[in-house]
Amino acid sequence: MYIRTHRLCVPVALLVLSATCALATSCCVADEPAVFSAPSQGGAFAPLGHFVESDGAALYRAICQGCHMPDARGARGAGMYPALAANPKLASAAYPALTVLQGRRGMPAFGGSLSNEQVAEVVNYVRSHFDNHFADSVTPDEVARLRASSAAGSR
Repeated sequence: MYIRTHRLCVPVALLVLSATCALATSCCVADEPAVFSAPSQGGAFAPLGHFVESDGAALYRAICQGCHMPDARGARGAGMYPALAANPKLASAAYPALTVLQGRRGMPAFGGSLSNEQVAEVVNYVRSHFDNHFADSVTPDEVARLRASSAAGSR
């Protein structure tokens, strides 16, 4: 009896696994664009601009809210994710721009995955939303200078 049951377990397990994969694939097809752009010609990603989102709100949803939460209030649990909402540290636009480019503490660097325009967009979005009311904004040219100065400083 054990041998028959064992022989049945493998096909049944494969059937369940196949059905689960098919269901998961059909449920996960969304109207949202892919988070990463398609590889450039030649099969490699471009050095910058991996993310396809271009406006600050979309970039925040695609990248930041997974840790900092949709309301930017941060989280504690398996890690500590600081609140971006009503955050006085964002008063200087250079601080969040450098943090996005280089990372900070447990936050990964996104300088290699975002263009200067994308960094400026997401920084300006966070600095003008979530109970942050900083009127000045960072420009893509300023992000380029920060990127160059931080790269020169790491040599």
